[in-house]
Amino acid sequence: MRFRPVSPLARLAFALPAGLLAFAAGLAAQERRPISIVELIDVPRVGSPQLAPDGSQILFTRTDTDWEKNGRTTHIHRVNADGTGAVQLTNGETGESSPRWSPDGRLVAFLAKRGESEHTQIHVMRNTGGEASPLTGHDASVGTFAFSPDGAHIFFVAPDAKTEQEKKKDRLKDDVFAYDEDYKQRHLWRVAVQESGTAEAVRITSGDYSVTGFRLSDDGARIAHHRAPSPLYDNADEGEVWIMDADGGNALRLTDNTVTERGAQLSPDGTLVMFTSDSSADFETYFNDNIFVVPVGGGPSRLLYEAMPHEVSSARWAPDGTIHFLANTGVRSQLFHAAVEDAEPRALTSGDHSLSGWSFEAAAGQHVFGINSPTNAGDLHLLAADGGEPRKVTGVFDYLAETYRLPKQEAVRWDGDDGMEVEGLLYWPLDYQEGTRHPLVVQTHGGPAASDKFGFGSWSSYVQVLTARGYFVFKPNYRGSTGYGDAVLRDMVGHYYRQSHLDVMTGVDYLIDRGLVDGDRMAKMGWSGGGHMTNKIITHTDRFKAASSGAGAVNWISMYGQSDVRIYRTPWFGGTPWQEDAPIDVYWEHSPLKDIYKVTTPTLVLVGENDLRVPAAQSIELIRALKANGVESHLYMAPREPHGWQELRHELFKVNVEIDWFERHVRGIEYEWEVAPGDEEEDAAATDNQ
Repeated sequence: MRFRPVSPLARLAFALPAGLLAFAAGLAAQERRPISIVELIDVPRVGSPQLAPDGSQILFTRTDTDWEKNGRTTHIHRVNADGTGAVQLTNGETGESSPRWSPDGRLVAFLAKRGESEHTQIHVMRNTGGEASPLTGHDASVGTFAFSPDGAHIFFVAPDAKTEQEKKKDRLKDDVFAYDEDYKQRHLWRVAVQESGTAEAVRITSGDYSVTGFRLSDDGARIAHHRAPSPLYDNADEGEVWIMDADGGNALRLTDNTVTERGAQLSPDGTLVMFTSDSSADFETYFNDNIFVVPVGGGPSRLLYEAMPHEVSSARWAPDGTIHFLANTGVRSQLFHAAVEDAEPRALTSGDHSLSGWSFEAAAGQHVFGINSPTNAGDLHLLAADGGEPRKVTGVFDYLAETYRLPKQEAVRWDGDDGMEVEGLLYWPLDYQEGTRHPLVVQTHGGPAASDKFGFGSWSSYVQVLTARGYFVFKPNYRGSTGYGDAVLRDMVGHYYRQSHLDVMTGVDYLIDRGLVDGDRMAKMGWSGGGHMTNKIITHTDRFKAASSGAGAVNWISMYGQSDVRIYRTPWFGGTPWQEDAPIDVYWEHSPLKDIYKVTTPTLVLVGENDLRVPAAQSIELIRALKANGVESHLYMAPREPHGWQELRHELFKVNVEIDWFERHVRGIEYEWEVAPGDEEEDAAATDNQ
């Protein structure tokens, strides 16, 4: 990683008397410009921060675009805790991930696929530098891994390898498979740490189940972990929390329920296992994630912080037996601290931001995390265990505020149709004119169990580009969102579309009543759960001049059978569509396809060809219905893409085609598409050769 040098204007500002600072700031503001689509896609990603045990250095990943490869590559970087000495540690052609320190800080381990191996393996290298060496030669790709506390071993999860007979069938293309049965169970292994050459791994678990997560105790003697019937996403609610010795002996199941649990870990005193789950105290499913503890010898699990309305995303024990955790509070996320018996956790951070990649290093007594704000996409910060002021370490994203004009973000609240207060985010046009109503793009988040938060955002919502073109962008945290308590989240249980779409529209009316938005120039868009909402909205109202539905469901009956996950949809609709006395009427009543005949809004439909979460068949049902009814519409399907698009040219196409659609239908103007880097020269050369 390279830190950007201080700009000449910044140096000038340091040298000027106080009275002239405003003048220098004005010059800097004049230099800034709107960000382009390509520049937005090119914004790097920083993640997986790991603080050294002595607190002196931080490992992290940085992901950058490569337009020649039409994708992104991730490498591991290291920086001193004071922000100096930044260096890129790895440079493999296919990239690396999941950096981890050895307990003595001497070695760095990571995952990578290198050389002739077709599988991802654990590699180790000295922190002082040098070439990394593969530690594992497993006949399947390694997943989650962790050092033992003494540094002598690494424990890892990997699928069972294919048999020789299976490999032969693959070579012969004799490869008919049983759908949803062609997985390999994932088990826990242990390998001795050495600096060069692969070591033979020792199996810790075996059987007809998958280990879906694990954590060693502080003394390395025991392992808290999760076992599920299979590695399939839809079987997660059938998994349970287990405890066992580090060699796999004395295994004991600690939970027995039908909810999804995550992050199991043994308390420092060895008496409790903590985990998170999206359930109530009596293990009814579909609640905001919260923290539970269960006695290590077995017994009833207990929900902690029951009165807290926030959504817990991850949690860690502190050495004194208290708990640190990261939680979604609506349009923000913050770090919290509490004792097991506390009724109300204490926030360690505050501000209009969201936190990412949080990690707590108990030995150093510090937290490390990214702070994602309206002008910074997540530079790393350090924070003392008991709180204080976060200290910025990296400057990867300093250039964003220095180079570009970025939109103002505002948290807004309004009354829903039933009088309940709803919250969301409003992004202001860069050239907002007081007293002038601007066009609006409404973006609804996915999930729907999620929420939109303060932050720089990603290429997929491109708020910086829309606001530069004069649009307000509105992101409502409609009913069904997380971070606002269980009543808000569970408003969808039993019916799905009850208040959620009305929250969106009352929010729109609130902005119109404020005199900000031109109600005759509005567009609607969203992806995944946001696409579901777009499909509902266009059947509910004709007030939007254009819409874009990304990977959205239109028929809940067929969607239930097509998707790779059903566990959340069963509580929404009160059962499965194929059980005796199935609630088919509820499924159909809340399917946008039921009311598709009402749609007049010109609608784009976008989906990945290989989407398992919301399969392309849903978009095909939608586009065929729209076209049959004479609605101006197009379906664009991206080859090779899963639920979230990953190829750079596909991402650029999505933004271009949506802006073109909105400008044409909302504002009645032409739009010139941005081209990928290098295409300008190729187009010019082709023209010259004609």
